[in-house]
Order: sequence, then structure tokens, then C-alpha cells
Amino acid sequence: MEPPVKPTDRQARRAQRRAEMVQAAMDAVRRHGPGVSVADIAAEAGITKPVLYRHFDDRADLHRAVGHEAAALLMARIAPELMKNREPKEHIRGVIDGFLSGVEDEPQLWRFVVHNPGEHTPGAEVVDDVRQTIASLLSSLIGVRLREADLDPGGAEAWAIGLVGMVQSAGDWWLERQTMSREAVTDYLTTLIWGGVAGVLGDGTAAEPHPPLRLLPPTGTGEPT
Repeated sequence: MEPPVKPTDRQARRAQRRAEMVQAAMDAVRRHGPGVSVADIAAEAGITKPVLYRHFDDRADLHRAVGHEAAALLMARIAPELMKNREPKEHIRGVIDGFLSGVEDEPQLWRFVVHNPGEHTPGAEVVDDVRQTIASLLSSLIGVRLREADLDPGGAEAWAIGLVGMVQSAGDWWLERQTMSREAVTDYLTTLIWGGVAGVLGDGTAAEPHPPLRLLPPTGTGEPT
């Protein structure tokens, strides 16, 4: 087996310079918001736009690079929660709070990567990868619990994908509205999600059944019944 080829000094310097520009781009996003311009990013890095584009193919390439760094920051909050040995309800709570704390601490960066106005947000591709990573880990945890209970684990992946999407949507809403504390949002989401999981597992802590709830009035009437 041949030894790995070491990067040349020039390649190493170029990679380091690119990393510095990504950090400058992140600082510019924090300062100017998700609508930050390339000129703002270049100014933050202390260079001109032509110099910036020597290190990135185009704006989309820069956006993806920022997305990778933002995703790493978010995963640094969430991954440790998934690795802890504890009860599933506390796993759920930890993941939700880890995600919410990440977007709370870096709101402008989150908006830039996922909801950048007027663009196709290539950085969102990176967030999709993060979502899939988190969902895969959750799917494994749910699958283990289902098998321990001698239940069919076939729905574990679908449930995990749904849970991740729900938490992200709730997080986006909370980030914009800020009508309650992070702890309250975490508690509400944990209660809802755990109620479903506990029901599937046959856990005695699941809520008792309630009468059917009609959200829309019957056809032809103007009043709910």
C-alpha cells in the first residue's frame, strides 16, 4: 500500500486561506444578516471580490462552504445528546433542546443557510445531509426500543424523518416569533413526540384516549359541533 500523498505547502496555505475566508463569511453573515453581499464578505476578510473568487468557484460554492461549517456547529450541539445513555424521552428532549439552542445562538447563520432570500440556497443541501444524519441516529434508537418491546421496527425511519421535520418547522416558527422560552418549546415538543412514541411502545405514561375532536364544521353548516 502506497503512503498517502501529503499536500504541498502551497496547497496547505491555500486550504488555510479558504478556511479563513469561510470564517470571515460567517462573521459577515452575523453582522449583516442573511442578505449579506459578496462585497460585505470580501470586506470582512480584508480582500477584494476578485481575490475572494480565486478561492471559490462562485457564490454557490461559498454558500456551500459556509453551510458545511454551520452544519458542523449544529451537529456539535446535537450529536452528544444522541450519544448519551439515558431513557428515550430524555434523548428526545436533549436533541430538541440541542437543535433549538443551536439556532438560537446563530440565528442569522441559520437563516442564511436555510432561508436565504432570493436564492436557491445551495447551503440547504448541507442542512438536508444533517437532517438525514440526525434522522438515521434517531431511527436506530427508535428501532432498538421497538425490537426490545418485540414490536415491528419497520416504521422507525419514517417516524424519525417526520420528527426531525417537525422539530425544524417548530424551530423556524419559534425563531421568528419568540413568543415563549426555549425551555417551554422543548417541553411542548417533547410531550407531543413522547406521547406518540410511548403509545407505540405501549408505555403506561402515554395519554389516555379522548373523544374524537372535529376541527372543521360538518359540510353545509356554519358552526362546529
